[in-house]
Amino acid sequence: MRKILLVEDDISLGETLNERLKRDYEVAWAKNLSEAWSLFSKAKDFDLAILDVGLPDGSGFELAAKIRQTSPMLFLFLTAQADAESRLKGFELGAEEYIPKPFHLKELLIRVKHVLDAHAPTRELQLDTCTVNFTQMSVTKKTGQIEYPPVTDLKILQLLIEKSPRVLSRDEIMNEIWGVDKNPSHRTIDNIIVRLRQLLGDDGEKHIRSVRGVGYQWSTEEAT
Repeated sequence: MRKILLVEDDISLGETLNERLKRDYEVAWAKNLSEAWSLFSKAKDFDLAILDVGLPDGSGFELAAKIRQTSPMLFLFLTAQADAESRLKGFELGAEEYIPKPFHLKELLIRVKHVLDAHAPTRELQLDTCTVNFTQMSVTKKTGQIEYPPVTDLKILQLLIEKSPRVLSRDEIMNEIWGVDKNPSHRTIDNIIVRLRQLLGDDGEKHIRSVRGVGYQWSTEEAT
């Protein structure tokens, strides 16, 4: 089940959203910035954050910027601050949607579903050289041989694919896979990328690109 971090200080609205969203998703509800950051820090596997902007101890903008530093998690704003400057700031931070209050509940649910469906987890990857199954964490070669690489390697491959065409820094990859409390070295990431390229053969060299000074990217474009 997809996981949503709901950040809303209005108790009545929060209870309504929490109750309705829980029919389809796993929801954690925070009523202020500090509580939201605590929930996020403890469980970094949220698929989406729904953020109010005006919070008792800060702003949703501040929270989004803080989250963005450590995670590629999706987020949208749900706020009464609907002026052009605020909307622009929200999208500059990377928001998938900016929904002004008041809003229609059904419209919010449709937009949430659209965002999550558009970023649905990759279950299988079919390449010229092999097929990667992210459910079984296996790789089937064209010869029929099945391999089971380290699970962490395939999680990083899946992350690169799901965030494509974004370039992910080594720090982003480490925070997403291991969390902020258990960071390996940058060399560990580099070694995993080498293994993935070897595992995927020609497809690995073609699709897993190094971006100097930034990190790694999964590309579907042909190299020039």
